[in-house]
Amino acid sequence: MTNVPDAAHSQAVGDAPQSPVKTTASQPAGASQPTGKTDGPKKDGPMKRFGKPLVWLVVVLALAGGGYYAWLELRPPGLPQGFASGNGRIEATEIDVDAKIPGRIADILVAEGDFVRAGQVLVHMDTRTLEAQRHEAEAQLERATIGIDTAQAVVKEREAEQVAAKANIGVTQAVLDAALARLARVEPMAKENIETKQALDDARAAFSGATAGVAGAQAKVAAAEAAISAAKAGVVDAKAAVIAAQATIDRIVADIDDASLKTPRDGRVQYKVSEVAEVLPAGGRVLNLVDLNDVYMTFYLPTKQAGESAIGAEARIVLDSFPEYVIPASITYVGNVAQFTPKTVETEAERQKLMFRLKANIPPGQLRRYHQMVKTGLPGMAYVKLDSNAQWPDNLAVRLPEPGSLGGQSSDQAPQQ
Repeated sequence: MTNVPDAAHSQAVGDAPQSPVKTTASQPAGASQPTGKTDGPKKDGPMKRFGKPLVWLVVVLALAGGGYYAWLELRPPGLPQGFASGNGRIEATEIDVDAKIPGRIADILVAEGDFVRAGQVLVHMDTRTLEAQRHEAEAQLERATIGIDTAQAVVKEREAEQVAAKANIGVTQAVLDAALARLARVEPMAKENIETKQALDDARAAFSGATAGVAGAQAKVAAAEAAISAAKAGVVDAKAAVIAAQATIDRIVADIDDASLKTPRDGRVQYKVSEVAEVLPAGGRVLNLVDLNDVYMTFYLPTKQAGESAIGAEARIVLDSFPEYVIPASITYVGNVAQFTPKTVETEAERQKLMFRLKANIPPGQLRRYHQMVKTGLPGMAYVKLDSNAQWPDNLAVRLPEPGSLGGQSSDQAPQQ
């Protein structure tokens, strides 16, 4: 039999609640719990608090340093003393192909973008009216030629009349001599009453008539000479008519030739302004060409550098599209009027801000090799040598591509000169 106090004691011991053991991140489950007093929450050290930001700072500095070094290595070197530069665009002289006389466009033989040669026919104008005018002028020439023959025949006729008139003078002179001789015989005989007074009067009348006959014959000779002069003038007039008719034909032929519009230089068709069958006035534009032998870049420099730039100075052109190539050029123009700022400024500092226009022309000899590559409007940089004794830096040494190697063009397309 169990005592009540013992049973109560046993129950208290066996039924005591088991408190669970808590585990922490710094202590694994099953480890014995430290006993005694603790000093509160443990503090982190400096490396734990600043280590991660320091790592990022080092990375950022390393990237920045690498980028700066790469920029130093890859950036284009600055210009040395004695050089200047400015930006601009490739330009070329434009040529308008116009109709000389009014007319209708019969045919256009080229399209925009085509390359053309000096003297090549680009456009045919309608010449039917001119052909009709030429036929009319040729008929007038034939008539004038016949007029020369007619005038020369008249001259010969007048010369024959002159010969006849001179012969008549001889006849009348003989009659006059006979009348004079008879009068000389009759007059003494009439005084001695050997001849009648009537015979004397007849002799005197015959002498007067013979004298008048000689004067008439001489007048006919003078008239014949005048007629010859007039006939010769007719010949000159007929010859002048022939020359005028021939000149008319030459003018019409020249107009017919001008109806075939040709290009004066090698170039490229930039715009087609008019179309076939359009009627144009005199000077009406049909095509616009780019002269491929006059290509240049216009750029601007401040007052001091523009003043040091000489006509004919060496220059270089570098295009943004092809920075690996350096194109030789020369200065052919320095503007005499400032740009961008007022024309009149009072202070020296303001005058230094004036910008002057310069033109760097590419040599025609180089352009002939690269006609197919020339494209106007491309932006780039122009460099000019201000000091003739300065040496071009290595990055501006002349470097040119092979003809036809750019823009998808084959070298056999480049025009041969």
